[in-house]
Amino acid sequence: MTVLSVNINKIALIRNSRGDDYPNLLQVAKDCESFGAQGITVHPRPDERHIKYSDCYELKENIKTELNIEGYPNEKFLQLIQEVRPHQVTLVPDLPNALTSDNGWDTISNASFLRDIIFEIKKTGARVSLFIDPIEQLIEGAADVRADRIEYYTGPYAKIFNDNPEHAIRKYAQTAIFANHLGLGINAGHDLNLKNLKFFKNHIPHLAEVSIGHALFCDALYYGLENTIQMYRRCLA
Repeated sequence: MTVLSVNINKIALIRNSRGDDYPNLLQVAKDCESFGAQGITVHPRPDERHIKYSDCYELKENIKTELNIEGYPNEKFLQLIQEVRPHQVTLVPDLPNALTSDNGWDTISNASFLRDIIFEIKKTGARVSLFIDPIEQLIEGAADVRADRIEYYTGPYAKIFNDNPEHAIRKYAQTAIFANHLGLGINAGHDLNLKNLKFFKNHIPHLAEVSIGHALFCDALYYGLENTIQMYRRCLA
């Protein structure tokens, strides 16, 4: 079973646009769980343009499934992890002004940095996942720095899927076998949607989790949130 973790950043963005507490982020997270989400993902950024750091504390205290916190491991982020103690921490190499995550870690040149960070995060009891591209050397680097999982950056897959799905999936499918051989769990996220998710799931062995937000909430505008979450769950069945 591949777990669906719903990224609720877009709900926070809508809330923040009016300076009020509507829609209520916690209520949406709870509703996502009741509609079938098996985890909640948030990605607080330094400017707090969507998820606020304070949201993470409330979510951890109130949701019933897993909380996955994504982010670049600066001092403020690491302090948040130490205090909130989420179930999973997904480290991304984003610059502070990044619009969205658009590349994976260079686990070779950042090996010493990542090894120290992962060691500290694991003291909280969280498992650690590294956002990564489907390149064997980088995946091997993730294992070397003691990550528990990788999260495939699937933006390139989604970009060429409609034109050539077999080519789009090839590197991910090949390196997934390699990652599993190294003992790494496999997550995936970025631009996965109702058109390309099932194909990805069917070709990636041992896919543990997908994190989906933007596409899911776009679909929910037409299909409704409960129905949309169930549609994504069926793609992963």
